[in-house]
Amino acid sequence: MSILIVDDNPVNLFVIEKILKNAGYEEYVSLSSAKQLFDYMENNEKQSSKSPVDLILLDIMMPEVDGIQACQKLQQDERFKDIPVIFITAIEDSSKLADALDAGGMDYVTKPINKVELLARIRVALRLKYEKDWHAEQEQKIQRELDLAMHVQKGLLNPPLEEDNIRINVSHLPSFKLAGDMYYWHKFSENKYGIILLDMMGHGISSSLVCMFISSVLRDIIKELTDPELVIQELNRYMVLLHNPNNEYDYYFTGVYLLVDTEKKTVEYVNAGHPEGYVLVDGTELHTIERGCCAVGFFNQIDVKKSVIQYEDSIQLLLYTDGVLEANGGEEEHMMKKLRYVASEKWSNVRSPIHLVLPEEQHTGQHDDMCLMMIQAK
Repeated sequence: MSILIVDDNPVNLFVIEKILKNAGYEEYVSLSSAKQLFDYMENNEKQSSKSPVDLILLDIMMPEVDGIQACQKLQQDERFKDIPVIFITAIEDSSKLADALDAGGMDYVTKPINKVELLARIRVALRLKYEKDWHAEQEQKIQRELDLAMHVQKGLLNPPLEEDNIRINVSHLPSFKLAGDMYYWHKFSENKYGIILLDMMGHGISSSLVCMFISSVLRDIIKELTDPELVIQELNRYMVLLHNPNNEYDYYFTGVYLLVDTEKKTVEYVNAGHPEGYVLVDGTELHTIERGCCAVGFFNQIDVKKSVIQYEDSIQLLLYTDGVLEANGGEEEHMMKKLRYVASEKWSNVRSPIHLVLPEEQHTGQHDDMCLMMIQAK
């Protein structure tokens, strides 16, 4: 801990030093001008071995640069703006004292200095500084953990898939570091693929944790089960296990699970309460991906209905989460028309699907996660 005393009067410096030393404050530095203050701060910042500055006792009336100007300059520097400043002044002008506090000062003590008052104000300032530093440290720790969780979550997402008989491209844009939208695909054989896109209720940390749990569960489930009805029912069973009567609300997700078989030229799917999406069959017929049950985790038991689409030559599927619908300032009708148009066109080398419906400047700052998936099979 280090306290800086800044005063152009040597007598005042001596008095404050004596008070601090008698009170047990051993680490203090006396300076006689604002210039010396900034020189010290810069040098101290460069030399990590020195103690950080925890408090500045600053005289208002000083030549060249007064205390108020010095305080304003400190406030403009991100490195120093959180260091508390207590003004030491002989001024009794209330408007001047108000200016000093407006400049960023935490408190002030008038001359002649009352030892008890000065030490009390120092204790308060240091206590607040320590509390602020503690919270800042905890926030940095949380940010580091969030960054780690973000990398883990990204690691659970598949890279683009490009094979002779199938192509999958996805745009995944979280509104926060962690997302409640998730996608995954699994190759069962040379011709059979399981694909899911889901949107967990809410967004942020809690939703993303549940999302990662379901992603882990899904990887085990589809190794044993291929039928979309069975997959959705099993996912519902796991979601129900998360229900807790003490929770304010229970988690659920909407999603579409597809089983694409390029040998049989079929797509079996279950839409569990998710936005309908579109499918273009053989480049001519555009259909919606209709809902076959309610959201997963809503009820202990759900009635799941599978649909089957047959194609002759090729099939395109466009899936998206509701964050995409809400991205254009809530103009869902307009966005639906865009999505329908994109779904009806033949796709060629689309690397970033979101660019087809949303300009670059709207890819960030959204209130909800966005995920757009394009699947082409033949």
